[in-house]
Amino acid sequence: MEFGSKQIGEFILNMVAFLFSASVHESAHAWTSSHFGDDLARSQGRISLNPLVHIDPLGTLLFPAIAFFTHVPLLGWAKATPVNPLAWRNKRVANFWVSAAGVICNFIMAIIAGIAIRLLYSFGVIDIAQGGLVPATTGSMIAIGAVSLLQTFFSINIMLGVFNLLPVPPLDGSGILASLLPPSFEAGMEQLQQFGFLLLFVALFTGIVGKIIGFFIPIAWALVFLGA
Repeated sequence: MEFGSKQIGEFILNMVAFLFSASVHESAHAWTSSHFGDDLARSQGRISLNPLVHIDPLGTLLFPAIAFFTHVPLLGWAKATPVNPLAWRNKRVANFWVSAAGVICNFIMAIIAGIAIRLLYSFGVIDIAQGGLVPATTGSMIAIGAVSLLQTFFSINIMLGVFNLLPVPPLDGSGILASLLPPSFEAGMEQLQQFGFLLLFVALFTGIVGKIIGFFIPIAWALVFLGA
């Protein structure tokens, strides 16, 4: 299979957006865990936007590459942030906020990108074309790349936020759910963790995850251009 310079360029933009978004996500976990008394991630330098400290070779590099070039609906991930729950103050509260921190940051970044897109559209700087957003006043490669990066950044953060909210271990949604359920469910959640990766891969390769994300992405874009 041959790849043109345009496709390679799009892949680079996707990776830039993904690496930054994933780095913010994992840094948020590390910072929040430190806030509740656990300095394990901080001691390993994980409170950082440097993507090199968050890269997982399989999830951060290989899976996104396969997904982009084959159009298979796979999602990437960064290296899991290490936490020590025994060091947390108020374990259930800490577990909720540490689990939710990355997702919250992804949605905040998506909101910021969405507001920027809407403002640029309102001022006539960008326009909507069949293939997505395009510069309205210039066709320069820099302008096209900047608009494409902004569009990709918005979509990737929505995808990461929705994906990580799924209540399947080891995703953040399982930690959020575990902290909200009564303590009597704790043993059941621990047993579910044993099969978490299996359930996650089944959901990915059967297209269940793709359908869930595919449901929310159009809604997110509709909110950006609501009333436009």
